[in-house]
Formats: sequence, structure tokens, C-alpha cells
Amino acid sequence: MDYLYNTIYVFSKVNTKRFFRNRVAIFFGLLFPLVILFVLGGIFGGNNAVSFKVALLNESTTTIATKVTESMASSTVLKIDPTLTNLTAAKQKLEQGSLDAAIVLPPSFGEKAAGSTTPSGQALVYYAHTNAQGAQALASLLTSEFEPLNAHFVSTVFPFTVATRETGQQGLTSFDYTFAGLLGFALMGIGIFGPSNVFPELKRLGVLRRLHTTPLRVSQYFIATAISQATTGLVTVAAMFFVGIFFFHLKVIGNYLDLIVFLLLSIVMVLGIGLAIGGWAKDQSQAAPLSNIITFPMLFLSGTFFPRYLMPGWVQTISSYFPLTPVIDGLRMIATEGKSLVGVAPQLALVCLWLAVVYVIAFRLFRWS
Repeated sequence: MDYLYNTIYVFSKVNTKRFFRNRVAIFFGLLFPLVILFVLGGIFGGNNAVSFKVALLNESTTTIATKVTESMASSTVLKIDPTLTNLTAAKQKLEQGSLDAAIVLPPSFGEKAAGSTTPSGQALVYYAHTNAQGAQALASLLTSEFEPLNAHFVSTVFPFTVATRETGQQGLTSFDYTFAGLLGFALMGIGIFGPSNVFPELKRLGVLRRLHTTPLRVSQYFIATAISQATTGLVTVAAMFFVGIFFFHLKVIGNYLDLIVFLLLSIVMVLGIGLAIGGWAKDQSQAAPLSNIITFPMLFLSGTFFPRYLMPGWVQTISSYFPLTPVIDGLRMIATEGKSLVGVAPQLALVCLWLAVVYVIAFRLFRWS
């Protein structure tokens, strides 16, 4: 029994040292996920406030037009391009797609119509045909901006109104979805691409064939590999959480112990896929295509980079059975929704089921040379 544990300890230690001495492995296993995190964090991080890049052309000399112009200039939603001073130049920018809309206050804006004691006016919103939805949103925004001004001149009571109520729930941001997906992406890099690249190389060098002549068992080698990969995986995940929290204000609501347990199970499960591929493949020409065939559908359909609810129903149904889907869903629910392991029981059950399946396959397909 001591020999069994000592063998596993020695090989897990050797595999871990091999990882941290290999610059390529460190880059793709640790630094590359962090690079992707910084890139996507810069895109999806922050408050993600909606804004419109517009040209504001005030052709009126009335006091009301001046006040409306000043109000729009101070808005955080409207990003006014000060270099555009005429409609011709603005339309050119609209055609190029570098401008969302052009807002024009005509000369009569703010003047009193004939026979009326109340000033009036209509702001014109010019937009390109391809940006109709954005123009509608901008028109709704301007309508709400004009409401206080209209109420100052005309008192109107609306019989039907809308009221908002906050649910008090945390909710998920774009970065939360992205971060949970990136965790899954990092686990795939560690668990699948690592063994599927290393094992064929060890076979080519004859290392596994020499190990086969020793009393070392496949189960011992797998356990040692799982321990070393789990160690390096937790280091990568810890670094990603550090960057997410301190650079992009990620809020971890769930229990860290539940998160670690779920992560360890997920790492070991994903590693089984890599062991199956690397253990079966004789060389890189077999391992690389098979790795891509298995991983790419999961990367695009398991919610790695965008939510699965945006996909068609039949795609959601199929992707729900992918090994990576319960991993990403479970991590997201624990970290950002505060779920416990009991709360993610369906995802946990799927991870355990896939863990059993992939290791049965890995044991059957593994060959030392």
C-alpha cells in the first residue's frame, strides 16, 4: 500500500514539475487564459452602459434650443462628435458606419407657431438604413429627455402608466457570463490539450514504453496525472479569479469551498477526455485533429463565450449533454448566483456521470506505445 501511494506521489510530483519547467505549457496553461481574460474583460467589463455616437446640429437661435443642446451635451449616453458641424458631413459619417445618428434642431425649433402661445419644435434624427433599431432607441431616449420640457408648458395626465420595481436579486453581467466561460476554456486547455499533446510526445520518445516495463499500473499513472493537473488547474483558476476580482470587479457570491470542490471534479472530468485522446493517439497527427473535433463544438455551444439561451432551442437541447456545459453552468451558478453544491445538483450529477464515462473510455483506449 505504501508503494502504491509513494508511486502516485512521485509521478504527480514529476508531472507538476514538468509543467512549471515547460515554458510552452506555462504560456498555454496559465498565461494564455489570462491574456484572453484581459482582452474580453476589457470588452465586457465595466458597467457596459449604452451610448450613442451622434452629431448634434443646432440650427435654431431660440433659448429653448440652446438649453436642449446644453442638456444633450452633458448627457452620458450621447457621445457628441464636435467636429461635425453640418448635415452633409454627418451623412457621410453615417454611410461609413462611424456614426450612429445625426440629431438636427431645425430653425423653427423652440418658436411659437402661428396662433399658439406655447413654443414647439421637432428634433430630426437622421440614421443609416442598417441602424434602424439604434435610431428607434435613440428616438425613445430623446422623447424621454423632452418630457420635463413638455410638462413645463403643457400639463397632461396619462391614464395608463408604467412603474418599475427592483427585485433585489443580484443578476448577471456580461462579464460574469464571460468569466465563467473562460474558466471552462482554461480547464479545457489544461485537461484536454495538455495530455493530448504530452502523451503522444512521451510515446515518440519511448518514455511510456519504458514505464510499461516497470510495475507501474495505468490507474496509478492516471491518478498521478490527475493530481498534478488538478494542482496546476487550481493555480490557473486562482490567478483568473484574482484578475477578475481586482481588475474587473467580479463579484463572487457563492461559497469558495463549494466552488473548489466543483472545480476539482470538473478538472478531473475534463482531464479524462484528454487522457482518452492522448492515451489512444500514437502521435500528434492523430491527437490534434481528434482534440479539435471534440473541443471546438463545446467551445462554441457550451456557453463558453456567449450565453446558451441565445441559441436555438434544438441547439440548447443538444449542447446540454456536452461534458463542458454542466461545468460552465455549475461554475456560473455557484460563483455569481450563490448556489451551493445542492443547488447545482443536476450539473454536479452530469459532471460525475461524464467523469465515469470518460475514464472508462480512457482506460480502454490507453496504450503505452
